[in-house]
Amino acid sequence: MRVGVPKEIKVHEYRVGLTPEAVREYVSAGHAVIIETGAGAGISASDAAYEAAGARIVASAADVFAEADMIVKVKEPQPGEWAQLREGQILFTYLHLAPDPAQAAGLVESGVTAIAYETVTDRFGGLPLLAPMSEVAGRLAIEAAAVSLKRHAGGRGMLIGGVPGVPPARIVVIGGGVVGTHAARMAAGLGADVVILDRSLPRLRQLDELFGGRVRTRFSTLDAIETEIFAADVVIGAVLIPGAAAPRLVSRAQLSGMKRGAVLVDVAIDQGGCFETSRATTHADPTYEVDGVIHYCVANMPGAVPLTSSYALNNATLPFGLALASKGLDAIRSDPHLAAGLNIHRGEITNAPVAASLQKPYRSAEEVLAL
Repeated sequence: MRVGVPKEIKVHEYRVGLTPEAVREYVSAGHAVIIETGAGAGISASDAAYEAAGARIVASAADVFAEADMIVKVKEPQPGEWAQLREGQILFTYLHLAPDPAQAAGLVESGVTAIAYETVTDRFGGLPLLAPMSEVAGRLAIEAAAVSLKRHAGGRGMLIGGVPGVPPARIVVIGGGVVGTHAARMAAGLGADVVILDRSLPRLRQLDELFGGRVRTRFSTLDAIETEIFAADVVIGAVLIPGAAAPRLVSRAQLSGMKRGAVLVDVAIDQGGCFETSRATTHADPTYEVDGVIHYCVANMPGAVPLTSSYALNNATLPFGLALASKGLDAIRSDPHLAAGLNIHRGEITNAPVAASLQKPYRSAEEVLAL
């Protein structure tokens, strides 16, 4: 199969769909790999490094989209990219379609087979292709909060870990999944006062054992969320419903009860955000203020550390990508976990939560692949 990697064009997105090491794996498996010139610049991977791995360098993204049977990316295709996709082509990338009806419409119109990293599953019920970026984003969330808490950034003027005689910041993490766990780990490591809210008692028990009492846990109710955010210096939104839009857990009205200069970091922003006042921002202009509360809502947080992120992502996606390149649609038919990643196929939305969020018709992956 001809596998193509265009350069990412989202604002301040420096990751790349395939590293040179991953390219070598594809080439050794008998596939041809086409790389847009400069695609690896964000991770300091030169065109020469890709050529040494066996790739062919082309001058433009248009060449990649025209020649490749499968497109491997990181972020969702932008309007100029989805217009170049076609029926019979496979797109393998993050999509986050639930809050993005324009992209969904563009992919449906193109006829492409679109597989979303964020809905591929594993036998343990996890999301193996989302997990590495969730790990990165969870840790970055605390770094972003630390910067945003500084007075010159509009924050309360606090050091997360405090100093002897001065209390540390109180950090509330809503959601005890991968993002929340890694955010709590970073925050606790810096000496913050940390509480995690989640609606799963088994997960809260796991977190209590994991952190050995260094992090407090609390069952998530409307009252618990309100009580905790009013006391918080930082709130991390880390709630995920696979494929669907994130639930709105903090209203604008509640901001009035929060501390002036407190910080909200919405890691769920690529699924629409879990704070009512969230709107997507970029690394170029990451924060804004609403009612005295600082909001950090960058939709591609791991793009700030592309070297770490690209390799972590490739480690996870490589087996699935190789299966797609070798077997095409049969890879999806034979693997229910890869089939869970199928979001759009030849004009049909094939992920139920995505269809429900967009209020569009849904047909199962099994049904559309059998046609």
